[in-house]
Amino acid sequence: MSEPASISSGIAARYATALFELAKESNGIKALEGDIDALDAALTTSADLEALIASPVYSRDDQANAIAAIAKKMGLSALTANTLALMASKRRLFVLPQLITVVRDMISAEKGEVTAEVTSATKLSAAQAKDLAETLKARVGKDVKLKTAVDESLIGGLIVKLGSTMIDTSVKAKLAALQNAMKEVG
Repeated sequence: MSEPASISSGIAARYATALFELAKESNGIKALEGDIDALDAALTTSADLEALIASPVYSRDDQANAIAAIAKKMGLSALTANTLALMASKRRLFVLPQLITVVRDMISAEKGEVTAEVTSATKLSAAQAKDLAETLKARVGKDVKLKTAVDESLIGGLIVKLGSTMIDTSVKAKLAALQNAMKEVG
């Protein structure tokens, strides 16, 4: 990990730990989880929000005012809104994506669940996602939350990342393995 990335993850971890512990003390884990999901969705869909948190062009006051308005409009809890305001005043909003990841991990650990990153060639149906989650739960012994993505270049099959384990059943990987095997023969 590069030094700037290490520094960013350290900053994010400190804010995330404080936010999580305060939410835990006030029995606000469920509200925090909703806030984190809403923030993640907003960051994913809004290039303007991404620019606001990453660009040094915006002043502290501009960031603070904008993030306060966004938090109010999104209906975020007071704890999350205050944390975002503090981050804006300290010019730390750039670590928001890492903060989201760390808080999600903490919430999952608190609930006794693990997150599996699933990439498929087409969008999984609700029944397929449920079956996959149940199969993974049987394997790891914990509830499994799926984070799904679609990558049409896989042609078919799935890539499942669960902790340090990766299972690649995609047609793309099988074709690549066949191509390597043919190179070795001929």
